[in-house]
Amino acid sequence: MPDTAATSIDLARLRQSADQAGRLLKALGNPERLLLLCLLAQQECHVGGLEARLGIVQPTLSQQLAVLRREGLVDCRRDGKQIYYRISSREALAVIQTLYQLFCTEGAE
Repeated sequence: MPDTAATSIDLARLRQSADQAGRLLKALGNPERLLLLCLLAQQECHVGGLEARLGIVQPTLSQQLAVLRREGLVDCRRDGKQIYYRISSREALAVIQTLYQLFCTEGAE
């Protein structure tokens, strides 16, 4: 007969992991946030650079960066008047790298 205590502990851990994965996937579900994370996976970037490269207007960019910060996916630092962002979540970085390999490399369909 299976050990129900071990099964419930594993199920609890699985539920917690599923919740974390769901939050990450929800954050990645927005194309603008996905593009932001793709750029930040390459290097840290300041807000003006993100705005120029993506063509996202500043209010929208700020809103999307706030979501990524709230979810713990990016960190920011200030250098004078510039605010720089970088990916802070190893899970988000791993997912972005996998998505890049699947969809953005030569031979990807």
